[in-house]
Amino acid sequence: MLNSKKVVVVLPAYNAAKTLRRTVDEIPYEIVDEVILTDDASRDNTSDIALELGLITIRHDKNRGYGGNQKTCYAAALARGADIVVMLHPDYQYTPKLVSAMASMIAYGEYDGVLASRILGRGALKGGMPLYKYIANRGLTFIENLLIREKMSEYHTGYRAWSRELLQRLPLLSCSDDFVFDNQMVVQAVYFGFRIGEISCPTKYFEEASSINFQRSVTYGFGVLGTALDLRLKRWGLTKPSFLADAPSERLLADGTVPQSISARP
Repeated sequence: MLNSKKVVVVLPAYNAAKTLRRTVDEIPYEIVDEVILTDDASRDNTSDIALELGLITIRHDKNRGYGGNQKTCYAAALARGADIVVMLHPDYQYTPKLVSAMASMIAYGEYDGVLASRILGRGALKGGMPLYKYIANRGLTFIENLLIREKMSEYHTGYRAWSRELLQRLPLLSCSDDFVFDNQMVVQAVYFGFRIGEISCPTKYFEEASSINFQRSVTYGFGVLGTALDLRLKRWGLTKPSFLADAPSERLLADGTVPQSISARP
């Protein structure tokens, strides 16, 4: 089934020079057709290494934020005809070896999106996740499940697979350009009726792996709670959050065109 689908891995990168090679080396190229790296104006030589590794490389002229980076990743993948897009952080925190399993869950029509959960199983703390982050993850997920009425093990993983239909349907351009983009995207998928599955994923925390600091984690946490509350209030008809508006103008362009303001180096 995967042979009939074009699978594209996208790497939203920022200062990933120290870990990029290890990540790329473990991508299962027997089922992956293309790898796209979007460099969000890194201060190191991430783009140079990506080009050396033969990746399709896009570099932002200025930093657009984590969410803004993903918008470029997904638009570029659609432009290149991707049927399934797997978003993988290039910091080697998540194992690329699960790409095949995640893409298969979509290719066989079981799910429209797949999240690689660090919480399923017992890998999070063993992999070095700080205790405060583990507790916050579990607490936020519990509250989100109550508000959203889902039963996910976590909403905060940076390893996800999506179908082309989902990416073209969701109003992603209305999502935040910051870290809460990930959460808003999952909430959008739930709101618009897409099927989201999970797979257990080991994780590795080490010095070179990217991680937001405590202050930004707190900001992210409040953003997550606000996102879940927005969905609950939307369903009650009490609010109209922009990221849940079904406006075609807020979707990635239907033809997958990459925004004009980025500079791409093939």
